[in-house]
Amino acid sequence: MNNQQKLKLAVFVSGNGSNLQSIIDACRIDNFPAEIGLVIANKTESFGLVRAAQAGIPTRIVLHKDFPTRELFEEQLLLTLRDFEIDLICLAGFMRVLTPHFIAPWLGRLINIHPSLLPKYKGLHTHERAITAGDKEAGCTTHFVSAEVDEGEIILQRSVPIFQNDTPDLLAKRVLKEEHILYPETIKLMAHKLLVTS
Repeated sequence: MNNQQKLKLAVFVSGNGSNLQSIIDACRIDNFPAEIGLVIANKTESFGLVRAAQAGIPTRIVLHKDFPTRELFEEQLLLTLRDFEIDLICLAGFMRVLTPHFIAPWLGRLINIHPSLLPKYKGLHTHERAITAGDKEAGCTTHFVSAEVDEGEIILQRSVPIFQNDTPDLLAKRVLKEEHILYPETIKLMAHKLLVTS
């Protein structure tokens, strides 16, 4: 744990980085108990890199396609993190499944956000599956990352109603707005736990 009274975050992104932006915005609030020390992307075209650069946050690109195995890719991620005093890793639209090789040293300090009310609808196409099932509500979940995909302990959730004429795209937009609230809330909770117990 760093000596500051702020949790130092590494945020992993692959795409647009809208959840990253919500974390950047939260970290600009004076009493928010965290700051982003590093953004890592596994794609050069990730707009999350632009968002980070505009906010003056260090970025690194680790291309998974440059490595013959997941373990070698993850070893490079681990090496990259060692250059920074990171307390908590936040996966924010990071489209790679991490193996125990990476997870083990970060267990309990590695979190993700998922666009469903877990344990329902692990994996992909969550909104379509919720609508097809006739569910009355959908939402998003933050959880600890474990060896099994979307199986880690749930931290927090936010829900939205599913309307009669909803499409997956409409539902996704409503859920994403809740994600942008939920991730900073989760980081605040994690900061309280990690800073208090460190």
